[in-house]
Amino acid sequence: MNGAKSLVETLLAAGVDTCFANPGTSEMHFVAALDQSPGMKCVLGLQENIVTGMADGYFRLARKPACTLLHCGPGLANGMGNLHNARRARSGIVNIVGDQATYHRPYDAPLTADTAGMARTVSAWVRTSAGTADLGRDAVEAVRAARTFPGQIATLILPADVSWQEGGVVGAPMAPPLPPAIEGQAVEKAARLLRDRRDVLILLAGHGVLSEAQHLAWRVVRATGAAVMASYVNAHLARGRGRMPLERVPYGMDQAIQALDRFRHIILVGAEPPVGFFGYPGKPSIQYHPETRFHVLSRPDQDPVEALRALAQALEAPEAAMPDPGPRPAPGTGVPTPEGLARTLAATMPEQAIVSDESISYGRGFYKFTHAAPAHDWLHLAGGAIGDGMPVATGAALGAGRQRRVINLQADGSAMYSLQSLWTQAREGLPVTTILLNNRKYNILIGEYASVGATPGETAMSMLDLGNPSLDWVKLAHGMGVEAAQATTLERCADLMKSSFGSKAPFLIELMV
Repeated sequence: MNGAKSLVETLLAAGVDTCFANPGTSEMHFVAALDQSPGMKCVLGLQENIVTGMADGYFRLARKPACTLLHCGPGLANGMGNLHNARRARSGIVNIVGDQATYHRPYDAPLTADTAGMARTVSAWVRTSAGTADLGRDAVEAVRAARTFPGQIATLILPADVSWQEGGVVGAPMAPPLPPAIEGQAVEKAARLLRDRRDVLILLAGHGVLSEAQHLAWRVVRATGAAVMASYVNAHLARGRGRMPLERVPYGMDQAIQALDRFRHIILVGAEPPVGFFGYPGKPSIQYHPETRFHVLSRPDQDPVEALRALAQALEAPEAAMPDPGPRPAPGTGVPTPEGLARTLAATMPEQAIVSDESISYGRGFYKFTHAAPAHDWLHLAGGAIGDGMPVATGAALGAGRQRRVINLQADGSAMYSLQSLWTQAREGLPVTTILLNNRKYNILIGEYASVGATPGETAMSMLDLGNPSLDWVKLAHGMGVEAAQATTLERCADLMKSSFGSKAPFLIELMV
């Protein structure tokens, strides 16, 4: 068998059965092998940043890596924005990146690039396969790296001749390494701190904000009276009825500093010390009080469930029912507002929905109005590189086996980075409802402009305004094969949401805000 065939068979043997692809000439033998090997689901994205974003969303729900197929260095470069987000989300992905044939590379053909150098900026593991006989082994190690807890990006660079030459060998799967054990001393220290102090915050991130960890954390909170929050940049949270009413550390520097000011001890559970996204004139980089001390219960590469279970046992914390969030809210009415949309979402979303949230500035207050919604999963932009909401929603629908409704809360400016996702949703018939928040501007940048102490003038506003000409999202969606309608009131939005939730097809609501 040739190298490409051995690569596909190795991936399948290792449990990688989904490939998000935007292939090119150097990958045609791999494409042929995909055609010849049953078992691999191939999903086409119309641009590489769609491909990598879909792989990220897929992992967050399926909890196993997919592979991507990208065309040479420039194809990898096109997908790097969402690979950056996936790295920050700690998603497991195996990138297969085509490259020039080894003998052709010295001629410096137009698509030749430092692919390995680019890959290292977004990958935990990078290798260029040197020979056909080694390709299966390299693929096994790539999958093992991607499956290393909690998830990593592995990039395997595939020269074209390594792919087409005979002599391929299917690699035997390898189990990923176990997460490093939780340190008993860290558990004892945290327990002592929680018994003795009242200025303690438990800060959760990663798997620490999923359902099992939340139940353990709630036992600790009930037993000690400690405060608990989630990091701002969590990629995936379990939310709604039956889960903790968690709030995140605020995005804004002033609000974050105020929220964290009273804590002199912060116990980190998969989290990092909170800092601002950017530096601002006259403001600190850190969001916590300068005298705050940090205590690591579990690092991001350790299992927070193990850590929280040990902490609950050390504290002899009894089982505790999750708090009742109260009645499900009524839908909002009238002109769209952030609060009204959040209430409408909580009132109408189906059980076990998935929310892919790239609402940016519009949705920062959604949490407090959606705690009483049915149990659901909420996915965030983890790396700050806008353009992941739509592809993450697409990948999440596939990662959930097409069985759960995905609701994409999507700002208009960032949607234009990856609107091709709608085409894939239509082609695959995915149950995704996109609520397109159309305010005809980069509103987050207007806020950031104010944060650096400036007022935008005519030239600045020309770079922040999306209303000249206005984007027609109903027509854009129709052009991608997705049904769509516009809403100017929350009543109309609620009706469209309910109608779309009863369908298995994608739908877009252009909500004028």
